[in-house]
Amino acid sequence: MGRTRENKAEIIADLKEHLSASQLAVVFDYQGLSVAEITNLRDRMRPLGTVCKITKNTLMELAVAEDSEWKPMTEFLSGSNAFLLVQDDIGGAIRAFQAFKKETKKTEFRGGVMQGRALNEEQVKAIADLPSKEELMAQIAGAINSIPTKIAVGVKEVPSSIARGINEVPSSLGRAIAAIAAKGDE
Repeated sequence: MGRTRENKAEIIADLKEHLSASQLAVVFDYQGLSVAEITNLRDRMRPLGTVCKITKNTLMELAVAEDSEWKPMTEFLSGSNAFLLVQDDIGGAIRAFQAFKKETKKTEFRGGVMQGRALNEEQVKAIADLPSKEELMAQIAGAINSIPTKIAVGVKEVPSSIARGINEVPSSLGRAIAAIAAKGDE
């Protein structure tokens, strides 16, 4: 027994909802994967804020038809597709998918879509190599924290330089007097 029209409408609405919350969609061929392997992939993706959806290409095509941000996905809709809809940790999700792909050797990357652009596998991997939001925040915090330290060192150096200059005056006077005396002896 096939799906009813209402059931298909619910699936399309669910796909649209997940897509609207996603930053990146990855399309891959899941043919040959067992239910246990798909479950394993879903379990890896869930903590990273990524949903793994398996649906008919026609339903996904209907879900992205009116959305210019996701419309490029239609060029990847052929064969048995699964979709990773990445909401949070893009780099972590892509790295987890690559590890899964390497372990199972059964999936084939079809393409990705981000901000209305179709992406190939190299472009998606490049996105994964970017630092995460937390890493960028740590780098910025480190840079901001170094500024007061440098200012404190600079401010502390001013009195130290003055003190060294004052300490140098008596010995400079001694050398000057010795030089004048030496000239007078000549």
